[in-house]
Amino acid sequence: MKFYKYLVLNFYNKCEKKNHMIKAQILITLCSILSLDVLAGTPAPLNAELYFITPSNGDIVSSPVTVKFGLRNMGVAPAGVQVENTGHHHLLIDIDLPAMNQSVPKDNQHLHFGNGQTETELELAPGKHTLQLLLGDFSHVPHVPPLVSDKITVTVE
Repeated sequence: MKFYKYLVLNFYNKCEKKNHMIKAQILITLCSILSLDVLAGTPAPLNAELYFITPSNGDIVSSPVTVKFGLRNMGVAPAGVQVENTGHHHLLIDIDLPAMNQSVPKDNQHLHFGNGQTETELELAPGKHTLQLLLGDFSHVPHVPPLVSDKITVTVE
């Protein structure tokens, strides 16, 4: 919020005298819309971290693949349970991140662990696969800021 205040005041001070009120009102409106969008999500601590315990990037594995999820400075809670500084895991397989302002899709490439699970066994076809974790809040929406692991690549033999 301090950034928006600075931006508005800086913009206001630089505007021409005759149009400064109109320009400032437009900027204030835009900042309000942007801040409402940012503040709408479930907050996550800035020091929270989401990561893979196993496998590691570049591992050669066999199917089924044991995948263990790691989370620091937050807790795990089932979907539907709203507790501060908690969420549940989503595993993305061979796909990019979904939209960060809506529920994570549920399909074969977006696996939901809404019961609070912290590991799984995956049946993956032979070849290269990418895996990425995304933490969702009680309603499957990513936190603000989003908690996303590094994307790793594994090769299934």
